[in-house]
Amino acid sequence: MQQPLKPKLSGFLMPMLQAAALWLWCSASPVLANAPFRYEITPSSQQAYELVTSLRFAEAQLLLTYIKKSDPDNLIALHLENYQDCLTVYISEDEATFNRLKKKKNERMALLMQCDPNSPWYRYTQADVRLQWAMAHLKFGEYLAAFTEVGKAHKLLRKNQELYPRFLPNLKDMALLQAVASVIPDNFRWGMKFLTGLEGSIAQSRKMMEEVLQKARTEHFLFETETRVLYAFLLLHLANDGEAAWRTMNAGHLQPDTNPVHCFIMANIAMRTGRNDKAVALLEKCPRSSAYTPLPFIDQMLGVAKLRRLDKDADRYLLKFLQQYKGHNFIKESWQKLAWHALLQGDNQGYQRCIAQCISQGHTTSGSDRSAMREARSGLAPHPVLLRARLLFDGGYYAKALEELKNHPPTYFVNDRYRAEYAYRMGRIYHSLQQLDEAIKYYQSAMRQGSSQGYFFACNACLQLGLIYEQRQQKDKAKEYLQRCLSLESDEYETELHQKAKAGLNRLRQG
Repeated sequence: MQQPLKPKLSGFLMPMLQAAALWLWCSASPVLANAPFRYEITPSSQQAYELVTSLRFAEAQLLLTYIKKSDPDNLIALHLENYQDCLTVYISEDEATFNRLKKKKNERMALLMQCDPNSPWYRYTQADVRLQWAMAHLKFGEYLAAFTEVGKAHKLLRKNQELYPRFLPNLKDMALLQAVASVIPDNFRWGMKFLTGLEGSIAQSRKMMEEVLQKARTEHFLFETETRVLYAFLLLHLANDGEAAWRTMNAGHLQPDTNPVHCFIMANIAMRTGRNDKAVALLEKCPRSSAYTPLPFIDQMLGVAKLRRLDKDADRYLLKFLQQYKGHNFIKESWQKLAWHALLQGDNQGYQRCIAQCISQGHTTSGSDRSAMREARSGLAPHPVLLRARLLFDGGYYAKALEELKNHPPTYFVNDRYRAEYAYRMGRIYHSLQQLDEAIKYYQSAMRQGSSQGYFFACNACLQLGLIYEQRQQKDKAKEYLQRCLSLESDEYETELHQKAKAGLNRLRQG
């Protein structure tokens, strides 16, 4: 049965929030004298931390139970347990599990407040727990609860920063909040400002993360990899610099062959920077033994990555995801991708069967699921030529995508939407090949053809024109097209496109 819709927080915030949720892990400090409880990183707690952050939950819980019995005053075990609970909720998307585990938060907060109030870890750990649960609330559309937790966390972090301005864990969390607040959609901005007092700044967030990473070179910092991941997503989504994001990830010490979380994050950034073959290689080697809590998104990502290079076995992984996944995100998208796979094999009946499942199954919380639902309800199937070009482009196979379209002139497409899409796809391909004058010509054509119809091609063409002129240091033209992007309605991806336009305008103002 189709579930009732809730307000949505989507666009490119979701990848950042996913990365944050996967990486907001817990921390420790030297032994605190004369305190009833303390934080201390011991060999056992560090091992437990590594087990938690590699999804080896069963082993981690055994070790955490041992630590709580043998070292009951050390709150690091409590903190790691909270992280494991939130990560379990985030991955499973099971509402019953969420409701059961969130009851433990108040008990943990009560214990955390018994630590030494003169330690920088006192406020930081309370704030970090609140941020973890804010991520969990967001997953289930509980925005008031999420913003309330963020507001309380921000107050604690802000006070901690006044007292301990160079405390690296605090800087890391403040940087994340600055980044997220800078691109909150307009329909959420009033609530965020009222409940949290946050005013985001991309420049400030980037400065904080760079400071943390710089200091981490000369001192041991448990959160270095986490900060590096968040910094990479900031570069990718807010600074529009995918190459720098990929370099940042490769400069770290991630172990995708032995850690599913590392694999998920590296493959995600690879897929978003035109490294589709690399993403497939990473995902195929992702550890899947019984020692790891399953991460079903791996199969969904692998199916999409293989579809982007037109592999005939892409459907195998999408079906596996649908069979094993018990959550509610990416269900509609996966049925849509199965429909596309059938269409590309010439199976029109298979397309209709899968697109019908797209309507009846899953939710519309994520942007990709809403896009899939729009296609399903429109009754208009993608044109196979445009679909192949789109998938090849998304995978970074630009020359192949261009060849696909060059073999079919614009007059080949009789539908107005298809013709507007043709111009848009050509613009995107030439843009990625750095043939910018050709890209501008096709983007302007897509904008003319699609603006009155509300096609996302027109809205994104404006965005891309703004980015080209930003790259060329023609700030007035860049602002003109980014503002025009914000003025256009879009039948798909409107929130994401408008967020990116706002991020571009922020960069221009701050630059």
